[in-house]
Amino acid sequence: MSTRLIPGDAAPDFTAPTDTGTFTLADLRGRKVILYFYPAAMTPGCTTEACDFRDSLDALGAAGYEVVGVSKDSPEKLAAFREKEGLTFTLVSDEDRAIQEAYAAWGIKKLYGKEVEGSIRSTIVIDEDGKVALAQYNVKATGHVAKLRRDLKLD
Repeated sequence: MSTRLIPGDAAPDFTAPTDTGTFTLADLRGRKVILYFYPAAMTPGCTTEACDFRDSLDALGAAGYEVVGVSKDSPEKLAAFREKEGLTFTLVSDEDRAIQEAYAAWGIKKLYGKEVEGSIRSTIVIDEDGKVALAQYNVKATGHVAKLRRDLKLD
């Protein structure tokens, strides 16, 4: 498992497929990015979190933030998720978990009282220079976006 990122670390660059093409993090240099990792599209918690980001896009965008979701789902599943929930931000497919591993968002976690290996719900805020501004791990799906907005002093 990778070491968790902390503010000031360089955000690992990556290029990966999306449901609409290809995404490269370096293309957003000069902009602030909220990179959030979630376990699986179309599950209750992940849907709640994605819809919270969708519903906060105007406020986040007005503050200069781009939202990018990352999961191990295939581009086809991401397309179905986007369609079903009306998502308008980038959804990145990380089927080989390389991005999640680079960001320490894959590893051992507790699930229903048992330790399992999987996606760790995490959010990394990246500044205009490509540095980590905020790193949050093991976040809760419900209420996370509201807390993130408070942490970023947007509310």
